[in-house]
Amino acid sequence: MIRIDDDARVRTLTLDRPDKLNAFNDALYNATAAALRDAAADPAVAVVVITGTGRAFSTGTDITEMSSLATGEDSGEGHGFPGLVDQLVAFPKPLLCAVNGLALGIGATILGYADLVLMSTEARVRCPFTDLGVAPEAASSFTFPLLLGRQDASWVLLSSEWLSAEECHSVGLAWRVCEPDQLMDETLARAKVLAAKPIASLIETKRTITAGLRDGLVAARAREDQAFIRLLGQPANIEAFTAMAERRPPDFAAVDAAHPVDTARHASDDAP
Repeated sequence: MIRIDDDARVRTLTLDRPDKLNAFNDALYNATAAALRDAAADPAVAVVVITGTGRAFSTGTDITEMSSLATGEDSGEGHGFPGLVDQLVAFPKPLLCAVNGLALGIGATILGYADLVLMSTEARVRCPFTDLGVAPEAASSFTFPLLLGRQDASWVLLSSEWLSAEECHSVGLAWRVCEPDQLMDETLARAKVLAAKPIASLIETKRTITAGLRDGLVAARAREDQAFIRLLGQPANIEAFTAMAERRPPDFAAVDAAHPVDTARHASDDAP
């Protein structure tokens, strides 16, 4: 489910569900959150790297679990998705992501919490929220405008389109782009440069960089949670999953015609 390797004060967390393209189920959410919590507390760990096994970094939340939520079924969740995001927000040490392949959903939005993102030239990134009839997650409505600027972030979050590694680099979502066979060597080389520094200094430096973002992260998560509540299980969301099961494009125009949108409700911060 997740592999943990230590080398020269660098801990690498490798998402290891290759048969599911490293999609997160509750068990993987909980395991990754626990691994981050343990790394934060371990005095022998200075830096953490997250990467994936196979051709994907992570394809997001396991679609079978998301569709269960949409239809009101019990997902059996424990700490799950919010628990992982809590750990990402709180993680005090340098966090690097080595994006080896496909990155969708939380596989993309987790990058907003990385201090450095390195990508394989074969990586592709997508935030598929509007194609699923839902809203952004993991405070990406806050982190992506900070990293990409408002217009590029708007395109990424509104369009559900794919970004290549080079496009991610050009808009600021990736720090470096590497050939696939060089990705981990380059990432670990950078991680070891940081890991040679005193851990207390790394923590205090990261804190001074990120402390001013905490209130924005909290507020964004609250807004996104409210948006998800409004949208999950609604006609467009149901159409998205129905179309996926039927292997056809969703017809959101027909859904909107049959169920006219209450613009005032969705545009208000106060409406239920």
